[in-house]
Amino acid sequence: MMQWIAMITMLIDHIGAVFFPHIIELRIIGRIAFPIYAFAVYIGYKHTRDVQKYIWRLFWIAVISQVPFMAAFNHYSLNVVWTLWSALLVLFVIDKLPSRLLSIPIVIGAGWFMEISQMDYGMYGLLLVLLFRYFQGPVLVVAHVVLNALYLLLHNSSVQMYSVLATAGIAIAQYYQAGFRMKGPRWVWRYFYPAHLAIIAIIRWV
Repeated sequence: MMQWIAMITMLIDHIGAVFFPHIIELRIIGRIAFPIYAFAVYIGYKHTRDVQKYIWRLFWIAVISQVPFMAAFNHYSLNVVWTLWSALLVLFVIDKLPSRLLSIPIVIGAGWFMEISQMDYGMYGLLLVLLFRYFQGPVLVVAHVVLNALYLLLHNSSVQMYSVLATAGIAIAQYYQAGFRMKGPRWVWRYFYPAHLAIIAIIRWV
């Protein structure tokens, strides 16, 4: 169910961003999507049988999504899959370190690179994935509120505060010990992002 919520809310968000930028409600609905994708990256990393294969798969999705992303939104920043891929790399690297203290410069360095390379969501995306790794329940929700408050101060975007609703839903599901496993065709989950961007780009330019 969460997978479909993520895809549908993302589609609504992108339709709003490209065709109806004046309708803020569409962007508010769209805030639900990214926390689910960030959580999915952590869950995928936690349960995958082959981390390196997972890293390469996400890398190639980022690559094939880049041109549709630029065409759909008419700008040259890096799409959000690069953000998720970078967060996945950080998870992989910090688990190899002998001390947790060493993970601090890794996270700061990765976040800085994500910001200067203009990845979608940037360091915010990395920190959100890490929140799902280290927190659960009410603490997770509070941590996300704090992260959004910092985002508001830096980017002056109050719309992002609505993303906490998705995190609250995830926290509730964790409390009831819901199983987070991929159900349904995996190719739909993997390639919906580049496919829907390509369709939006075609409609926009035609």
